[in-house]
Amino acid sequence: MIFGDDRAWRLLALVLLLPVIAPFGCAGPNISTGRPYAGMTCVDDSAECINRRQTTLRYLENDKERAWIKQKPPPAAYASGVRLFAYKKKKKELTCNELALGRREADNAPAILRGPAGANLTTAQVSRGVILASEVSRELAREMRRRCRS
Repeated sequence: MIFGDDRAWRLLALVLLLPVIAPFGCAGPNISTGRPYAGMTCVDDSAECINRRQTTLRYLENDKERAWIKQKPPPAAYASGVRLFAYKKKKKELTCNELALGRREADNAPAILRGPAGANLTTAQVSRGVILASEVSRELAREMRRRCRS
């Protein structure tokens, strides 16, 4: 099962499916339909955007090398939830170093979303990103405590 509890399903619906009005959508700069990362910055609720986010999430999940972890994401990536959900779903497979990188990223996401880099995002997008980042940070920290040395 992809998500183990009802709360995760609600959070997924909140981030991926609820209507979000964005000053930029899937047609934002440097977004290409064919690119596997096209959903990373797609934050509106159009069917095309939802499809791009889902496709990108599947791509990240299936990336055996997990190269995406070391790539610097754009601020909208936290509002879209794609990277954070990927960390959430892959946490049991990540190395301790990857868990630490993910946790650091999740911990830094709220400041990025609330700062100048997130100025083009709506209040709702920022809020959902902050909530998801906090949840992912807690889950990654728990996984680190479970199997990584301090």
